[in-house]
Amino acid sequence: MFSGSAGKASTKGGCRAIRTLNKAQAIARAAAAKKALDIVIIDMRKFPTICDYFVIASGTSTPQIDAIADNIAEKLREKRERLFHREGNAAARWILLDYGDVVAHVFYEETRRFYDLERLWGDAPHKRFKEVRKKRKTTHGKKRRRT
Repeated sequence: MFSGSAGKASTKGGCRAIRTLNKAQAIARAAAAKKALDIVIIDMRKFPTICDYFVIASGTSTPQIDAIADNIAEKLREKRERLFHREGNAAARWILLDYGDVVAHVFYEETRRFYDLERLWGDAPHKRFKEVRKKRKTTHGKKRRRT
């Protein structure tokens, strides 16, 4: 996904950089599970910022924005990742989840266009998240036996 050991990653060590990227991908998967739109992971490591990655996702309604943020929090809690801070709510049209080295932004579509974080951090590498679905096993041409 992102290559090299630019910026902060080189001082933090390879294993931590991989773990942090895995955390960003877990956040993206949790957002995708709730049908988040236009999920982007921004590699912030070469900038003197407060985190290594931003994960940005959009929803089309306030209940969906809540559901996306709640699912991210639940899935990362299951992985024993600590949520340092949650800011905003769906009524505010932007929820921020701070996991220290990864920050998730869940926006209402219109609010995301207004703040345009992708343009603001345009010099940072961006990667659109596309979840790879596992293929289901099929029994093409095989008859099931009845018992």
